[in-house]
Amino acid sequence: MRHLLARALTFQVTCCSLATAFAGEVQVAVAANFSAPIQAIAKDFEKDTGHKLVAAYGATGQFYTQIKNGAPFEVFLSADDTTPAKLEREGESVPGSRFTYAIGTLVLWSARDGYVDAKGDVLKTGQYKHLSIANPKTAPYGQAATQVLEKLGLTKTVAPKLVEGQNITQALQFVSSGNAELGFVALSQVYKDGKITSGSAWIVPTEMHEPIRQEALILKKGQANPAAKALVDYLKGPKAAEVIKSYGYQL
Repeated sequence: MRHLLARALTFQVTCCSLATAFAGEVQVAVAANFSAPIQAIAKDFEKDTGHKLVAAYGATGQFYTQIKNGAPFEVFLSADDTTPAKLEREGESVPGSRFTYAIGTLVLWSARDGYVDAKGDVLKTGQYKHLSIANPKTAPYGQAATQVLEKLGLTKTVAPKLVEGQNITQALQFVSSGNAELGFVALSQVYKDGKITSGSAWIVPTEMHEPIRQEALILKKGQANPAAKALVDYLKGPKAAEVIKSYGYQL
């Protein structure tokens, strides 16, 4: 009996050692709006697969430039679908790895309770000094914000009030710090488990801007890394899907 128990323990230790041996790291460029969900997913991913996710956060356009300049990213989680498609055409990715992992939602948000009404009419009153958005040239959520303003006929009116963040995280910081009374941010930044976590918000109807279809792909540098393939597979699974939906994204 003792002999059998010893063999069983040896087998368990060997399995654990093999799992550790095959575990790896994956370097991931993550669009700033997806920082909270990917941090939650990373914990489950490491627990379930043994692989470690190492993330960098920023604007999609900036990541494109970094990837073209040789940055060591192996997986790219973009905030749009045009940038991954462009990288794919330019031979910067593993063929067939591109897929949509989330569809984002834009929200007009203020850190003040009751400041933003349910229809976003606060934008038309003009009784605010600053409106924060992400840089529309590099951040898809910033581009969507400009489309909303154009749809409302407010582009020229609000131009003097605009404060641009380098990415959607900085756009949120301008509002949460009080440097801007309100701003267009990603719903995922102020939403969890079915409700706005603080302040007041208007969830912008999807027909007011082009769809924020967020795509991911494995980059050339991740082609030989099993952890990169494992992450992409994990993002397509039910466990990650639940996390993504809990932050207000659609799938």
